[in-house]
Amino acid sequence: MNEGLKKNDLVILEITDLGSTGEGIGRVDGFTLFVKDALIGDVIQAKVIKVKKSYGYGRLMEIVTPSPYRTEPRCVQARACGGCQIQPLAYEEQLKYKENKVRGLLERVGKVQDYVMEPIIGMEAPWHYRNKAQFPVGTTKDGEIVTGFYAGRTHSIVPVETCFIQHPENEKLMDIVRRWMNDHQVSAYDETTHKGLVRHIFTRIGKYTGEIMVCLVINGNKIPAAQDLIERLVQVPGMKSICLNLNREKTNVILGNEVKYLWGEHFITDFIGDVKYRISPLSFFQVNPVQTQKLYQTALEYGDIKKDEVVWDLYCGIGTISLFLAKHAKQVCGVEIVPQAIDDARENARLNDIQNASFFVGKAEEVVPQQYEENGISADVIVVDPPRKGCDEKLLDCMVKMAPERIVYVSCDPATLARDLKFLEEHGYKVMKVRCVDMFPHSVHVESVCLLSRK
Repeated sequence: MNEGLKKNDLVILEITDLGSTGEGIGRVDGFTLFVKDALIGDVIQAKVIKVKKSYGYGRLMEIVTPSPYRTEPRCVQARACGGCQIQPLAYEEQLKYKENKVRGLLERVGKVQDYVMEPIIGMEAPWHYRNKAQFPVGTTKDGEIVTGFYAGRTHSIVPVETCFIQHPENEKLMDIVRRWMNDHQVSAYDETTHKGLVRHIFTRIGKYTGEIMVCLVINGNKIPAAQDLIERLVQVPGMKSICLNLNREKTNVILGNEVKYLWGEHFITDFIGDVKYRISPLSFFQVNPVQTQKLYQTALEYGDIKKDEVVWDLYCGIGTISLFLAKHAKQVCGVEIVPQAIDDARENARLNDIQNASFFVGKAEEVVPQQYEENGISADVIVVDPPRKGCDEKLLDCMVKMAPERIVYVSCDPATLARDLKFLEEHGYKVMKVRCVDMFPHSVHVESVCLLSRK
């Protein structure tokens, strides 16, 4: 309970932990204060900006003694931009923070005990790892077109020329589109007025193939001077696909559902391990191909899949995990709600001559119970890789009824993972081991793979 602290007080405190979004956590006379941009080991002066009953928020005023883990960020915009929340933290410490975050949530929220936490898999070179970029487009006060990223928790654009986690080729692509917009007076979208044409520039670049897709997200259904844009972009080596994504909604969701192709193929291709994938504008594909291979390898190892076993892959996307597993199983069944992703998954199976994978369109929580109850489909192993919100309880319930020997849960949000593991442990399963994989260096996000066995 806070007796003494009030708004605008200046306090000195040591930061002992980081919160879930990377803010520093310290205590003043037992009262918890969250301070953005402060790191574990810093001694800081902070100004109290908000006081609740048992905790408050402070603004970093001065670093009195810097943390031994503090490093000079490579990016000058690291503090302003919302992308790399923990770039100033030494990489080894980032890994420790992520592993501790997962362990803490599993034990505190999931009540998970007696399991093996295997060492986190970090990156040897944690830079320029992203194969997908989404740059918002805006206008400066002087009418100049800018591209960059949103400042943390806002929708104001921080202009970024060089991003150290994106593919270096993006710099050239952004420059081409900005020049084309300036030359033809093509307007940038304004969120407040819902006017203007170009909302985002969305790119995908194959790590192993070098194939490039450029997609303009527009508030309309066509662009002026399209031919000139095409002529400029096709000069870039590796250009494979140029398209428009139509999004006329008043929303902060980046992509709309409709794609118009201007030039080239409707997809690019890339590899994870020796499996080749076709990737369309709307399909989900992991953004860090180097770490994705390690993530899937871990899932494969945890699943311990035998040649006579049937595997269900829920939230399968374009079949990324399904096809990785198919080479080791009797049959793999993938389920995904996005029809275009399932088209890609089927095409990817054909591309790799994989004949023991079948795919279903629909919500996993509807398809799986239907297949189980009506068609008596069973599973020896279930692999589940849900979005951030985790698994629907109806789906967890059905997974328990199907009673697979093993469940491999791949998670991008440790809080919902902990919640779902608690349910599964209360319904006949035991968490055996967990391993984190650093898919997003310099950000607070972490992926983890968890193996559960039937009790």
